[in-house]
Amino acid sequence: MQKTHLLSRILTLTLTTLLALTACGAPATQPVQNIPQPPAQPPDAKPAEPQFIQSKLTRDPSPVASLDDQSQLASDNMAFAMDLYQQLASQAGNLFYSPYSISQALAMVYGGARGQTELQMAKGMHFNLPQERLHPNFNALDQELAKYTNAGKDQGQGFQLNIANATWGQSGFPFLSSYLDLLARNYGAGLQTVDFANNSEGARQDINNWVANQTQDKIKDIVPQGAIDTLTRMVLANAIYFKASWMMPFQKSATQNAPFTTLDGSQVTVPMMSLEKNKLSYQKGDGYQAVALPYVDGNVAMLLLVPDVGKFSQFEASLDAARLQSILDSLQSTDVILKMPRFTVESSFSLGDTLAKMGMPDAFNASQADFSGMDGQRDLYVSSVIHKAYASVDESGTEAAAATVAIVGLTAIMPGEPVSLTIDRSFIFVIYDQPTQSILFAGRITNPGK
Repeated sequence: MQKTHLLSRILTLTLTTLLALTACGAPATQPVQNIPQPPAQPPDAKPAEPQFIQSKLTRDPSPVASLDDQSQLASDNMAFAMDLYQQLASQAGNLFYSPYSISQALAMVYGGARGQTELQMAKGMHFNLPQERLHPNFNALDQELAKYTNAGKDQGQGFQLNIANATWGQSGFPFLSSYLDLLARNYGAGLQTVDFANNSEGARQDINNWVANQTQDKIKDIVPQGAIDTLTRMVLANAIYFKASWMMPFQKSATQNAPFTTLDGSQVTVPMMSLEKNKLSYQKGDGYQAVALPYVDGNVAMLLLVPDVGKFSQFEASLDAARLQSILDSLQSTDVILKMPRFTVESSFSLGDTLAKMGMPDAFNASQADFSGMDGQRDLYVSSVIHKAYASVDESGTEAAAATVAIVGLTAIMPGEPVSLTIDRSFIFVIYDQPTQSILFAGRITNPGK
């Protein structure tokens, strides 16, 4: 690795995952109308002071997580990340999302899944560890990443990684203590009580304020009006804030306008950044080139995958977890002269149908879903999952934000030879933690100008 250079502006990778659990038609043994509710409030009522249904357990600081299980979870999360990429890639244009946040947030929901719903979610999410090992391993992975929290901030190294979880539940709703214990022990999430039934707008504002606070105001109003209603029973949120600079920043004075060829063959003029010869992790494979740009902590990096001219669609279609892992394993330190565009990318997805197609349809079916691990009844289902993401990459680093809302209702180069790589065509990128092989973000750029 090169010595740390002068710090650039920032990398902000913000990920917020929200899962709202709402009531649907419940069995006759527990009618919805019999759920205890607080007194009705006027529409403009201010949210009450937060109250918490606290598990007696605290987050386990040293979860039992073997190296084999950690390796399995990393492999499974990568498989989900690439499966989801292939599903999302069918839409045209640029693409950006955070598989890590989606995986962790849905893991909290999965903790309450039972029966066929549990089996399907395990398949769709690639959760191959049993529940009793999966959640402690997510806890271990989360805490491993949390070691980067404010790493180097006091030394001016320009790197932060902050992770937080939170949950909100309907006051008076009979959540099982075992489920609350699971959330507290493995995700550090106590349950804040709110009044979805009579003041859903106030609850929505509370959640949006928490998200904005956790993401340094990068994600505002993540829960739109109407997404939370009188049947909402629970919302779970996972937020990641990542702020860093390149270990080897691009010199702004070297940036020049240059042509970039889009997928349809047309050209656009973009600001092309330039990095002088540096030792970078690089690989030239069959039909592609790959290079990893480290951030100042030395652990997290951006992997750029650049298919050969005319080979983008073929390479993208072949990109699964096995090929991505093979590329990561084959990277070698090489002198590289790199040129790449500054770019901004924004994406939004409704993931309910996509996740159902990936093997977990019952979770989104009010008559089939089984989340009885949450409240002892089969009266909860996932009504929608929405994901939005934003990233901006420049000479200093990256600024990005992402959010997921899920409403769950009641119902080789020779040594010494420098490589010159100019990324003037469509490319794929992932931001990953090298020690744990965790894919934090992934995307593609087909037109940096959009």
